[in-house]
Amino acid sequence: MTVSFALAQAAAREAAGGQHYPQGTLYMVATPIGNLADVSLRALHLLGLVDIIACEDTRQALGLLRGLGLERPSGGLVAVHQHNEAEAAQQVLRHLAAGARVAYLSDAGTPAVSDPGARLASAARAAGYRVLPLPGASSVTAVLSVAGAGGADPAFVFAGFLPAKSGERAAAVQALGQEPRAVVLLEAPHRMADLAQALSALGERPLTVGRELTKQFEQVHTLPCNALTGWLAEDAQRSRGEFALVLHPWALARPVEDGQTLLRLLLAELPLKTAVRIAAEASGGSRNTLYEAALQIKQLGALGPSGEETQG
Repeated sequence: MTVSFALAQAAAREAAGGQHYPQGTLYMVATPIGNLADVSLRALHLLGLVDIIACEDTRQALGLLRGLGLERPSGGLVAVHQHNEAEAAQQVLRHLAAGARVAYLSDAGTPAVSDPGARLASAARAAGYRVLPLPGASSVTAVLSVAGAGGADPAFVFAGFLPAKSGERAAAVQALGQEPRAVVLLEAPHRMADLAQALSALGERPLTVGRELTKQFEQVHTLPCNALTGWLAEDAQRSRGEFALVLHPWALARPVEDGQTLLRLLLAELPLKTAVRIAAEASGGSRNTLYEAALQIKQLGALGPSGEETQG
């Protein structure tokens, strides 16, 4: 379905046209992460006003501009991506020196948040040019807003994409397991199964999955980390699209961890079922989860250093 932004452009001129947009300035412009209607009126007005558009991908930017009803010649676009950002920044600086207004767009969302743009902004500031934000869509804030993971402590860590190599990814997940704050992760569809497998090491720590946020088939679902692989396998559609995830803070996952610590102490003195019952009541953890953990602890305790059963 083709959508006309003619009325939006008129509204943008009315709402934002009277503002001052200084020349020789780099504008960091947030763009929709899926739904074109999420473009801000300021961004819509500025993208029609600027002299140069620097962007992560010129084809992506041209498609966005056409979708918004803003036809621009491809010669007015400068590619600034992760492989050429340092060199391309110098080209942008030359445009700024000539007094041009330059907008920078990443492929989607807010520039320099897990996307190129930070080095460009730094170079422009170092050269004495103004760098101004036009805030808007971000998958990071979008998924945080629906996860309900903050509670009394709003702090969070943005981890972005974890390493592609399995060993490095497993090490990163292990480190995240020690992080008490909420953690925001991003992932591409072709790597979701691998990420799910790695996150299973975090057990029942809650995880909110945001898939295809703002798009027609968006999904938001909260589940334990060790259930993510099964959830993805239930429907092939669930592995498609872009993902933003929130690993909930310790405050929501701690009962299981505390219960297992207490369980280890109780098992040294009490029968298994009694230890499980007391640990569950004291920590608020799941009795079934603690029972499975107790069986594993008992099994490991019955094995010697070589993996063979010890003599009783």
